[in-house]
Amino acid sequence: MKSFLLGVANLLAWVWRLLPGRLRSSLLTGLFVLDSRDTNPADGLQRLFALKDRLEWVINERAMAYGKGEHPKHRLTDYHRFFIDRISDGERVLDVGCGYGAVARSIARARPRSVVTGIEMNGIRLAQARSADNPPNLSFVEGDATREVPPGGWDVVVLSNVLEHLRDRAGFLAKLQDVSRASRYLIRVPLFERDWQLPLRRELGVNYFSDDDHKIEHRLGEFHAEINAAGLHAVEIFTLWGEIWADCRHQ
Repeated sequence: MKSFLLGVANLLAWVWRLLPGRLRSSLLTGLFVLDSRDTNPADGLQRLFALKDRLEWVINERAMAYGKGEHPKHRLTDYHRFFIDRISDGERVLDVGCGYGAVARSIARARPRSVVTGIEMNGIRLAQARSADNPPNLSFVEGDATREVPPGGWDVVVLSNVLEHLRDRAGFLAKLQDVSRASRYLIRVPLFERDWQLPLRRELGVNYFSDDDHKIEHRLGEFHAEINAAGLHAVEIFTLWGEIWADCRHQ
């Protein structure tokens, strides 16, 4: 069914592209304007934000196709460098919620004497991670890090866009310290204060998360409070690309 729908979409897209580009753009803009008209501006804004979310989904889908299965944000923002620069060669690294392994792979290649293990509970993403061109010092395991992690005497735990998917984040971090025994936690989460439209969305009562599974997108103050409640403190923290980046240690 999916392949059939994609075939229909490709056919319709071919017909649509027969129209001149400027005309297509004008027609779409006109539709957005018409859909936003309302005696109550809040109602029009709510509909526009819903349309914008669908457009973002399409952009990300096309970006993945453009990147041949890997989102180009990894390359363009070079955000893997944050983790690599804070890991010494030879350290044991656990990447929690590693997805399809892009960050773990970059760390393993840049730190060839390190042992890097990614843990992921999504079977499809785990299969993608395992099937990639992985260096010999990298492995992947299936599991839920909220319950257990692979044994290993870990030096560093990487949490790249993981915490925002959890409800009891402080509890998770506290338990992770107990089971991993790591001394450092390199954390990346979305920043709520990245755009004025987010508080407007919240004010209007519409979704303001960048992912439907997110439970929070942190303000800086909220992030500090949560890691402190978990017994961690940030020795380094900054914001870039609309996200919070932190190197955290035991208090």
